[in-house]
Amino acid sequence: MSTPTLPDGLVIVVKHECETCRLVVPVISQLKAGSVPVTVYTQDDPSFPAGVGAIHDADLAVSWHSDIETVPTVIKVENGREVARTFGWVRDEWHALTGRNDLGLELPAFRPGCGSLSVDPDLVDALRARFGGSVLSARRVETAAAEDEFEAMFDRGWTDGLPVVPPTEERVLRMLTGTTRTPSDVVAVVPPDLVEVTVEKIAINAVMAGCKPEYLPWVIAGVEAVCNDTFNIHGVLATTMPVGPVIVCNGPGTRAIGMNSGMNVFGQGNRANLTIGRAVQLIIRNVGGGRPGEVDRATHGNPGKISFCFAEDEVGSPWTSLAESRGVAPGHDAITVFPGEGPRCVVDQQARDPESLCNTFAACLRTLHNPKLVLAFDAILVMGPEHSRVFAEAGWNREKVLDEIHARLQLPGSELIRGANGIAEGIPAHLKDATLPKFRPGGLLLVHAGGGAGLFSAIIGGWANGDVGSQPVTREVTP
Repeated sequence: MSTPTLPDGLVIVVKHECETCRLVVPVISQLKAGSVPVTVYTQDDPSFPAGVGAIHDADLAVSWHSDIETVPTVIKVENGREVARTFGWVRDEWHALTGRNDLGLELPAFRPGCGSLSVDPDLVDALRARFGGSVLSARRVETAAAEDEFEAMFDRGWTDGLPVVPPTEERVLRMLTGTTRTPSDVVAVVPPDLVEVTVEKIAINAVMAGCKPEYLPWVIAGVEAVCNDTFNIHGVLATTMPVGPVIVCNGPGTRAIGMNSGMNVFGQGNRANLTIGRAVQLIIRNVGGGRPGEVDRATHGNPGKISFCFAEDEVGSPWTSLAESRGVAPGHDAITVFPGEGPRCVVDQQARDPESLCNTFAACLRTLHNPKLVLAFDAILVMGPEHSRVFAEAGWNREKVLDEIHARLQLPGSELIRGANGIAEGIPAHLKDATLPKFRPGGLLLVHAGGGAGLFSAIIGGWANGDVGSQPVTREVTP
């Protein structure tokens, strides 16, 4: 559809529903009786204002293309180009724009206008899709009138087993308002099929996952973080271990979008947590082809493979954040992705000193995957506020906590070799005289999160680490 051209003279846009528009009807009549051409567009009632020959902007094309945000708006047009505008009723501004000082002398000097119908939240998405230009390049999929669109998406294999939101053009365009990046920007190459994913494709899957536009930068950062050789999402998919991307979010933006870092932090009920993680997983499935039973070969899997995303409780934390510990400047938004299984609870309701609590954490961490396997797997220790308070009261910082836990996980090879303690699993016999750490340097991450009541923490076990597996990746979140 071609862009409407405004006629020379004065163009006035009003709507009957607006009290200020009704207030200035006498002024419009005065202008209409003058020598300067006046064109009036009315957004709602075609008979308003009476007697001025108003044109009904029924489809709001004129309002949309003229960027009308407030009515009444007066635009001065010369040689087909806008040279000035004012909105609402400000007597001095109307006088200056029209060159007439006799207008509305009986009216108050100022009255604010009303929102234009072209920016009405109930209408703007459809208007953006209709008039906003062809910025989307994705293939359109039509469904028959009698076809259930939700069932159609199940049938086409686009879901994770739960219903997804139909990604209509209106919804995708609204989602794209959450980022400054252009829809055609290529964000990453998505394994396992090594397909380029654009901002538009990410937005489509974010719609399907149920995201809000303000979540989109976090989803984009998540895709960037998992789609690289360091994280190795192909390997995370192909392994028979029950792991998937765990997304830990940091920064003031987590609070701005309402992420949960407290009670039930891994659980249901928070839209941002669940849909950001779900969107990343849908992109791996729908763009990259990472489907269960095909490339995804997990023996058991875990529910977190639908979505496992949460925020660190930085406000209540006694330590620097995970992102800061990984080189992100304070106050910056960031995500860290980790190839993790489902969380397991750590219970210690008796320890009141940090040494005793470290003993508990070390004992629980030793059992990760198998108490006789060392160095091969990383982990996240998600410490709850009741436990972290014990360390805070003792003055221990993040580094001290991790150092003390690592010190308790220096294990004698004689207990780890194959066959020791009647367990066939273990390390080769030639290491029986060695002392080996449970985790490689930097292999244990510490995060502060969870509800304020309950002497509990949690462990998230990882997949194979290093060059043969996956390593945690941290990316800043940008608009």
